Amino acid sequence: MKKQLLLWGGASSLILLASAVVSISMGAASLPLSQVWLILLHQLPGMSDLVAVTWPDSSEQIVMKVRFPRVILAILVGACLSLAGAGFQGVLRNPLADPFTMGVASGAAVGAAFLILFGLQFAFLGEWSTPVVAFLTGLCSLWIVLSLAKTQGKLQTETLILSGVVIQAFLGSLVSFMVSLSNQTVNEIVFWLMGSLSFRGWAFTYVLIPYVLIGVIVLVGYARSLNLFALGERQAAHLGVNVDKTKLIILLVSTLLTAAAVSISGIIGFVGLVVPHLVRMLVGPDHRILLPMSAIGGGIYVLWADTLARMLLVPTEIPLGVVTAFLGAPFFAYLLKQNKRTGRR
Repeated sequence: MKKQLLLWGGASSLILLASAVVSISMGAASLPLSQVWLILLHQLPGMSDLVAVTWPDSSEQIVMKVRFPRVILAILVGACLSLAGAGFQGVLRNPLADPFTMGVASGAAVGAAFLILFGLQFAFLGEWSTPVVAFLTGLCSLWIVLSLAKTQGKLQTETLILSGVVIQAFLGSLVSFMVSLSNQTVNEIVFWLMGSLSFRGWAFTYVLIPYVLIGVIVLVGYARSLNLFALGERQAAHLGVNVDKTKLIILLVSTLLTAAAVSISGIIGFVGLVVPHLVRMLVGPDHRILLPMSAIGGGIYVLWADTLARMLLVPTEIPLGVVTAFLGAPFFAYLLKQNKRTGRR
């Protein structure tokens, strides 16, 4: 397992690094790849004296103040959403579960939109206000979805996605209602509906880093339990898993990851659905490998989706949520068809 993790982790990390450098070089002002590498190396501790400055100051400003923070933020948002999707799918044993289809993303967006509408984004906890409120509203939406999916106190996975879609539609209408009430902040609220990483600097990156670290540590720590969940909750309990506690922690952490990403980037759908499935096809169902690889894969996926959003209609930028939905909706239909073939709902 360790050799496989090192192999896949090393290869995917190299792909992520190369993707980041290529993405930084692309934009309205194209920069040579060699120049981007030199600028980044120049910023490393102890490298400033070894790398001679042969580029204009404008190029360094573009790289370090505009594109590099956006690339890092795309990677972190992708990691959050992919980890959350892998957590939801693992603990609920439903391949169609993800932050978007579970209604958690829309729930988080309601809290963020409410703060924006009344100008309270920094009222309670400074820059942490929006993520905390988004987490609470996302948690409420998750609780409602799980309650609707229960029959006689037992969670019915066949109605789980349907419940999520219903709540997602209802919460989406709430956000639209807030848009209709808004005059000065209407564009900022619409941002949450469509998703974007534009005008997001280093401050937002620093906010998101702790969430990613907590999510990776906690979910990877429960990887063995998630592997046992695949056998069924009763079998997992017989093998020593505290089922209720494990479900609660994984659902809370997955919701926290979703809320943190949504509070910064808006609603970006299907990332948590597509990436864990693609990773599972490559590395198998072992969550000890699947979870860290989903984080890296999610970073790569959102990074390239954001690059497409920036580049397809230059100088106009396509909302990131539009790109991920365009890529993810056909994949969702494919998974639904596969589930029907295997006799699942």
